[in-house]
Amino acid sequence: MFLLNLAGFVIALLITLALVPLVRRKAIAAGYYDAPGERKIHKYPIPRLGGIAIWLGFMLALGTISLFQKEPNLTTALPGVLAGGAIVFILGLLDDLFNLSPYLKLVIQFVAALTAFGLGVQINTLDLPGAQLLVLNALSLPVTVIWLVGLMNAMNFIDGIDGLAAGVTTLSALTLTVVAMFTNQPSSALLAALLAGSSLGFLVFNFHPAKIFMGDSGALFCGFVLACIAVTGVLKTKVVVMLLPMFVLSVPILDITYSVFRRLLRGKNPFLPDADHIHHQFLKAGVGQIKTVTYLYSLCVVGGLVAVWYVNYLHIYIASLVGMFLLAVVLIRLVRKAYPMNGQGGDDPDGSNADSEPDRMTTGNRV
Repeated sequence: MFLLNLAGFVIALLITLALVPLVRRKAIAAGYYDAPGERKIHKYPIPRLGGIAIWLGFMLALGTISLFQKEPNLTTALPGVLAGGAIVFILGLLDDLFNLSPYLKLVIQFVAALTAFGLGVQINTLDLPGAQLLVLNALSLPVTVIWLVGLMNAMNFIDGIDGLAAGVTTLSALTLTVVAMFTNQPSSALLAALLAGSSLGFLVFNFHPAKIFMGDSGALFCGFVLACIAVTGVLKTKVVVMLLPMFVLSVPILDITYSVFRRLLRGKNPFLPDADHIHHQFLKAGVGQIKTVTYLYSLCVVGGLVAVWYVNYLHIYIASLVGMFLLAVVLIRLVRKAYPMNGQGGDDPDGSNADSEPDRMTTGNRV
């Protein structure tokens, strides 16, 4: 299982690394990028269709693995992950291109979640700490849908500064890979490894100063797949309590919880964007982008350490983290040499190259 997951990770990484420059060039040529403006912080137009590379990297790697695997039927929930993932990817892409209404987006997100539920992505039981196993029965549908819709929006919410959403996705997917591997969930482990590879391949172009943004197409897809893996893998095993996926996905869950309650307490619409997310609080306090994402990466790693410690494979996780960190550093340096800043991406040294509208819900206009 380890070699299969490693192969999936590497294939997804290489495909995405090859696709991002192509997508970036096409986006610039077609005029689809975030232009500087009164509500923007970045200084130069930056293409924002990177989600295309993430989705294609994930799908092409999955197809490649399926061709060589003796048992191509990875999991009964796979159709739900792929179908729902395709819906949210197309939804996000359309929003990146045409700036859809947030209410229309929410409706289609529920359609994607219902599709996934109907195809086997279901939370049927919850193992509550210190309590008996809770069988959800009729509550399975609303709990699953709220989980899927909440997580995809949570990932979209944190996509506000360079490298945050991609980095959190990479770290969370790595954690889910290790947890799923050692709780006998091979299908979920493979899907998580594929997502880790594709998101890392994008991250090296998205780390500050970003050459490209993932857009809603990437953020929604990454959040949706992570939520599905937690459902089909982590929550399916009897040795894992309900709180474990909360630790794995701590950063997006904390941010969306903070954002929704903050907006409601202020009498604002919780679905409309603002510039008061957790990462923006760091920026307002004078912390640069790189330090901000480092702090939030650290929180994500701590949550992952707690989750993996619970299943007793901490040494494997730490070794994987170190290996991925070294790989990311090398790739980021190579990308910076290959793509020096020349007006098509932010080159501000103070770490302020961010979109002040972190939800990305009203950006992506063609300029």
